[in-house]
Amino acid sequence: MDFTFTEEQQAAAEAAKGVFAGVAPDAVPSPAMTAGAVAETCDRALWAGLADADLLSLLLDARYGGAGLDAVALCLVLRESAKVLARVPLLESCAAAAAVQAYGGEEAKADLLARAGRGETVLTVAAHGRTGHDPAEQAVTARPDGGTWVLDGVQTAVPWAYDADVTLVPAHTGTGRTVLALVPRGHEGAVLAEQFSTSGERLGELRLESARLPARDVIDTDGAWEWLRDLLATGTCALALGLGERVLRMTGEYTGEREQFGFPIATFQAVAVQAADRYIDLRAMEATLWQAAWRIASGAPGPLPAAGDVAVAKIWAAEGVRRVVQTAQHLHGGFGADVDYPLHRYHAWAKHLELSLGPAAAHEEALGDLLAAHPLA
Repeated sequence: MDFTFTEEQQAAAEAAKGVFAGVAPDAVPSPAMTAGAVAETCDRALWAGLADADLLSLLLDARYGGAGLDAVALCLVLRESAKVLARVPLLESCAAAAAVQAYGGEEAKADLLARAGRGETVLTVAAHGRTGHDPAEQAVTARPDGGTWVLDGVQTAVPWAYDADVTLVPAHTGTGRTVLALVPRGHEGAVLAEQFSTSGERLGELRLESARLPARDVIDTDGAWEWLRDLLATGTCALALGLGERVLRMTGEYTGEREQFGFPIATFQAVAVQAADRYIDLRAMEATLWQAAWRIASGAPGPLPAAGDVAVAKIWAAEGVRRVVQTAQHLHGGFGADVDYPLHRYHAWAKHLELSLGPAAAHEEALGDLLAAHPLA
């Protein structure tokens, strides 16, 4: 693969840095000090700023007002957003819009894409299944009934469910296929129950009880859910990378100033070795992220399907982000747990990302299955 970013991808990253420059990680109450959600809604002012900078339409074609860029560009922007803990549904809305564009019908495209690119319509994805451990597509059933589809089931921990106008819900049919249903918020038969993430964000449990949707609001193209699932996973890896990079930088700044026995603790071998190990984690997270994003963006063939590269990226991201924040807490000492210092927020967000990605052992098993099915020459 080619690790060189195009001028357009670099421009998207620079634009993101400009938009996120004024975002303070401590802009909302601390999740450690708040019983419920840290805020009732996402950062609407930041969402508007992203729309003004044309960062919500990165993956959309020009006819929908987009830049026609790819998963690599989106991951570059997501990486910057995680450095400041940006409270916006950037990943979910952009990925969902890209899936509608790639696999949806013309009516759905006309209804959603241009408005999503302008930030007027917010999209999200129900990707965690009934419990967070089972496949999302198995949590909901979809059956055709005349010119409509009827959905039943439960999806847990839907991100930004109360901010989204439309939720993309994967569901399985009686014939073993997976469809994507576009469920409007407040739709008859679709009920939300409040949940909270470890980062203090408001999530939603979505219950579908004989929810009936017109055929135009159901994407039944083969491969749509698998493509969207891989894009979401890769985007989450980008968030983990950006968060980890910011945390390691905070740790370097702190240990360079904090003195013990008359010397900065960064000069102590035990501290330097731990920081170096976490730097290696981040570089592995970065290399595997861009490999996965490039496979999704280019559609280039490889010895394994793109899902194999995504699995490797998820293994490194899930384990790496946990190790980075744990080492940062250790090297900061008690200062790292001070709620007046932002590190505890990054730790809470890292745990949420780790849970979203799932355990590394599960991805290793999936990778093993792919290797068994596609033996390398």
